[in-house]
Amino acid sequence: MNTNLEIELFTQTGKPLKLKNPLLLASGTCGYVCELESFTDLSIPGGFIAKGTTLHPREGNPQPRIAETENGMLNAIGLENIGVEALVKEKAPVWENLGITVFANIAGSTIDEYSAVAESLEGVKGIAGVELNISCPNVKAGGVEFGLNPKMAAEITAAVRKATTLPLIVKLSPGSGRTTEIAQAVASAGADAITLINTFRGMAIDTSRRKPLLGNVTGGLSGPVLKPVALAMVYEAAGIVDIPVIACGGISSAEDAIEFIMAGASAFQVGTAFMVDPGLPSKILSSLEKFLSEQGIKDVAEIKGCARNG
Repeated sequence: MNTNLEIELFTQTGKPLKLKNPLLLASGTCGYVCELESFTDLSIPGGFIAKGTTLHPREGNPQPRIAETENGMLNAIGLENIGVEALVKEKAPVWENLGITVFANIAGSTIDEYSAVAESLEGVKGIAGVELNISCPNVKAGGVEFGLNPKMAAEITAAVRKATTLPLIVKLSPGSGRTTEIAQAVASAGADAITLINTFRGMAIDTSRRKPLLGNVTGGLSGPVLKPVALAMVYEAAGIVDIPVIACGGISSAEDAIEFIMAGASAFQVGTAFMVDPGLPSKILSSLEKFLSEQGIKDVAEIKGCARNG
């Protein structure tokens, strides 16, 4: 049986965008995408979320920035990036030439900075949309602070919405304790979709040195350990917002992806697991197709939210 993995996002808000499949590579795990060409097929994922971009270049946090943990990884990159001007001049033209779908993940310390970055991306060929990062736990100013309060989250979403006509995805923090409230707030403020979840704040200690392992002391926890938490949050959010929910958190197999789609996700992001196995997108998609075919399902959209029904 031929199965259809193609999806369409943002139809609810009048910015329909077709993706050949629901798999996206998550921000911070695929760099600026171009770096991946030598070891993975860029034509396979439905899209890419480029690493976080700020108004001006950033050096990021002190080393070490990455540490393995049981069933996961800690990262404290600190939004090291080339800045939006270089992104527009150097990276976006490459994305356009490659014919791939890339969303720019944007960050900042103030609402004005976020808005300025979004405005700089307006009309730039090669950029399919914006993922608004208001949930990064390893920078010392801005970011996650906006994502912990519904009013602040709505305020920054509305400001960025005003600055760009591009599809706007808002990436939410799992640590607010008010995820459903914040999801509703950003949806009402003009978001076209939400991503759930970003990393949890965590740390590790180097016992031989008797010091924190990360140069920033704490970092963002990602990987398989997050999956049950992320799945619950996606399930809850998908039941209260009318815009797409894009799942993120611990997805490392087709079975994981299927669970998130059944919970109500329209698409899903693969991050930490891709860093372990660059061939994973192809494996996930082929297994997803096999599952649908064996179940007699012609279109992946048929299983979206099915775990919510009855």
